[in-house]
Amino acid sequence: MKRLPCLLLFLALPMLAQSPQHDLSPSGRSHVRVWDLPADEPSSRDFKVEVDGQPLFVAVTHVAPADEPRRWKAMDDVPHSGDYFDLASFASFDLRGPVQEIRVTYRDEIKQAKILPTSSGIIPRIAGRKVTFALAHPANLTLEINGDTTSSLHLFANPWETNVPSASDTNVIYFGPGLHEVADTINVGSGQTLYLAGGAVLRGVGRNGPVVELKGNHIALRGRGIIDGSQCPIHTRSLLSIQADDVTVEGVILRDSSTWNVPMRRSNRVTLTNVKVFGCRANSDGFDICNSTDVTVDGCFLRTLDDLIVVKSDKGQGQVHHVVARNCVLWNQVAHALSIGAELREDVDDVLFTNCDVIHDTGREWTLRVYHCDSATISNVRFENIRVEESRKLISLWINKAIWSREAERGHIRDVTFRNIQAVTAQPPRVELLGFDAAHGIANVTFEHVSINGRPLAANDIKANDFVRQIAVEP
Repeated sequence: MKRLPCLLLFLALPMLAQSPQHDLSPSGRSHVRVWDLPADEPSSRDFKVEVDGQPLFVAVTHVAPADEPRRWKAMDDVPHSGDYFDLASFASFDLRGPVQEIRVTYRDEIKQAKILPTSSGIIPRIAGRKVTFALAHPANLTLEINGDTTSSLHLFANPWETNVPSASDTNVIYFGPGLHEVADTINVGSGQTLYLAGGAVLRGVGRNGPVVELKGNHIALRGRGIIDGSQCPIHTRSLLSIQADDVTVEGVILRDSSTWNVPMRRSNRVTLTNVKVFGCRANSDGFDICNSTDVTVDGCFLRTLDDLIVVKSDKGQGQVHHVVARNCVLWNQVAHALSIGAELREDVDDVLFTNCDVIHDTGREWTLRVYHCDSATISNVRFENIRVEESRKLISLWINKAIWSREAERGHIRDVTFRNIQAVTAQPPRVELLGFDAAHGIANVTFEHVSINGRPLAANDIKANDFVRQIAVEP
């Protein structure tokens, strides 16, 4: 039997009136809203959760194995990738105003409990098999019991949902509570909204294209429901494909994609807000932002086997410009947490990763990286205000050939800043800057207020070759 890893708890604001939801309000005004999941959804055997006395449905999801050889197998043994997993738990509710008590009951006696990210400042109270704490505002939290990082409980606190679309609106594709199996792609076109109510599970089956595709302009995907890919064979169906302009995706949960969760291609003015992603199979990247401009990822949670938030540029598909990923909580299990690359065949400019928490990085790649295998120029990249609670290999700027290379010419990396980074890493710290040759190098890299294991980064902590120039370490 697989262990139940983390429990994820989503705190959100009010849901559709049509949902089988339950409101709790000591003063007559609803401030908590929860919903049931379909009858065939397994519930956690590790955790029970109450919010101000109201029970939540605690669901489960596949996550990458705790055992390292099995975790590498999940990435490398592609045909059988879905066979290597442990289980995590998650729950979800909406809140309007502070919650006085979240009570978690664990299967065994609790000797130690930790809530991540540490920057939340929440210290749980322990009594026997119970943990309690208050919550003042929306947050994406993870509760770890007795040092078990794999079997933790993820708690997602969403803001109160407003302007819920009507099921009778002809421009709304509405899925109410319950299980909805999808063999073909749900196409969402210009001017349309796809809405998944709390308690809705949209389950992809078969192998026919993405489960949901946004294509056109002025499109929205919203709600508190789940898009599930667990029944899709490996490398068959993304959960959400975006090729559109003026797009909003908000609040949904993406679970167990058979390949990239959200490929975004040739899109403009896209915002992903409060999206939660779990992936445990090979190439189950979170958000792949490809040849797109004016993209914002805000307040999301990602725990995947492969890359979490990554920028790429395919040949002839247009440049990448102005991408912002902010306020996210990240759990990297094999590949990269925040990165640009590997496929970089058109220029990338103006990328900002800011105010993010990497709560775990147990991978074999790098936490913060520009991984350049082709010919483009990568410029004006900032990693700022990032807290890394665990990392094996922290920072890498790299130009060379790799399995992903498609071009004979190598590219350039310039104007990269690492500012206000606090990290806990393996010893010694791993920071590398490696250009390809004198004509294809790295230039103008600034480290400003970067601390590793409680001390400032020093120049001699950085491994750099002869094809890197203008490195500044401040102070």
